[in-house]
Amino acid sequence: MIPPLALDIDGTLTTSSGRIDPRVFELLPEWDAPVVFATGKAFPYPVALAHFLGREEVVIAENGGVAYVDGETAILGDPAAPRAVVEAFRERGGEVGWGDGDTVNRWRETEVALSLDADEVLLREVAAAAGGDVEVVDTGYAYHVKSTDVSKGKALERVADALDLSPADFVAVGDSENDVSTFALTGESYAVANADAAARDAADVVLDDAYMDGTADVLKALRERAE
Repeated sequence: MIPPLALDIDGTLTTSSGRIDPRVFELLPEWDAPVVFATGKAFPYPVALAHFLGREEVVIAENGGVAYVDGETAILGDPAAPRAVVEAFRERGGEVGWGDGDTVNRWRETEVALSLDADEVLLREVAAAAGGDVEVVDTGYAYHVKSTDVSKGKALERVADALDLSPADFVAVGDSENDVSTFALTGESYAVANADAAARDAADVVLDDAYMDGTADVLKALRERAE
């Protein structure tokens, strides 16, 4: 049988330049099982991707801070502590780094994302001083200040239950430390070749190819195995 999927977006369904790879629109619209887009991006991004693929909108956003399934949105993270950390970071001269518009955070509900140009040392120092309830996650695309209680894996448990599935039924593909919690729960997990060390160590398989090249190989192999 075709397995359900838990797919990261950036670095996993994209090209090396950050664009959605066109093969996403060839391989995923007709996937005969649930597809969960599990991303560090704010909620509108994975919803839009599912919409334009013509798929049911089943998403995990903000590294597990927001989940959407069966028409219901669950806010799983408390934004107060992350926002306080970023405010203290600013007071000490730090900059979030996205400019005046900051569309990266405009729709973000449970965490704050900072540019990789931000002062990582200072940010981690401020987060550590706030206690153990907040952490900084480097996804390779941004520094995410989030609650330690939030993860993609915990959100996947909620989504899978709503779909009458187990997380172990899923195949996960990702590229970053924020995918480690998902890899720990799914029946199979794959890190694309561009994945960071944490994701590579946690995955069942590290793929030979990077970005969507690697993901496309997994999807084609899963389909062939099911036939």
